[in-house]
Amino acid sequence: MGWFSRWREGRILKQATLDPALWRSTLERYACTRALSEDERRRLQDIVVLFLHHKRIHGAGGMAVRDDVRIAIAAQACMLVLNLGVESFGNWVEIIVYPDEFVAQYEYVDAAGVAHQVEEPMTGESWERGPVILSWADAEGAGGGGAPAYNVVIHEFAHKLDMRNGEANGFPPLHANMSRARWSDAFTSAYRDFCDRLDSGMDVAIDEYGAESPAEFFAVVSETFFESPAGLLDAYPAVYAQLVEFYRQDPAARLRGRTPQRAGAGA
Repeated sequence: MGWFSRWREGRILKQATLDPALWRSTLERYACTRALSEDERRRLQDIVVLFLHHKRIHGAGGMAVRDDVRIAIAAQACMLVLNLGVESFGNWVEIIVYPDEFVAQYEYVDAAGVAHQVEEPMTGESWERGPVILSWADAEGAGGGGAPAYNVVIHEFAHKLDMRNGEANGFPPLHANMSRARWSDAFTSAYRDFCDRLDSGMDVAIDEYGAESPAEFFAVVSETFFESPAGLLDAYPAVYAQLVEFYRQDPAARLRGRTPQRAGAGA
């Protein structure tokens, strides 16, 4: 980040504030934010302020976007970039929030060349270089500690990180010190094992939606990484290790009461 960007961010942080009581209640609402150290909470607050400056959150379908809605969504989204910086989310600006599930309409062509038009209820959706769309009912109820872990905000914003190098495919742009081969080996092996377990009717600790594609697997294990890290560490330790490098956080260590060493800044 250049000097001008740092100067601009400093001005934004001096001029913008979050309601202290609302911020504290938001942090206590979600398990992944409750476990943060005081230093991490301060850094997350700064990133949330910058996020809300750069992104626009609008209601749809009769949804009234209050301050508590904006801060709750921003806090969950910014957990992914706590040690990466808000610029990791790119230059798109819009987040659309519905009160509950919304209907997505899209077309696809099957293997026989026949075009199909589909209407499907959804809780979240991400568009490459476009908006994130969320169901507030699902975003508000995230982090309840159930199994498998579920957090629609983390899921959709993981897709946004994945899309930084094009269409989501489960292989986001990695940091310079990360190995593409180790990432590929860890995720390919885990994805195959996960799908095999589901096909065999075995219990899995990760949302079954992850079997839809490698892109969905990355988003689902990102949910698990933040919401139920011990479960992911136990099921797929190599994937967990890659996500520690990618997100530059160790939620399992954080939940055990140890403050993980912060990795270098920048993506």
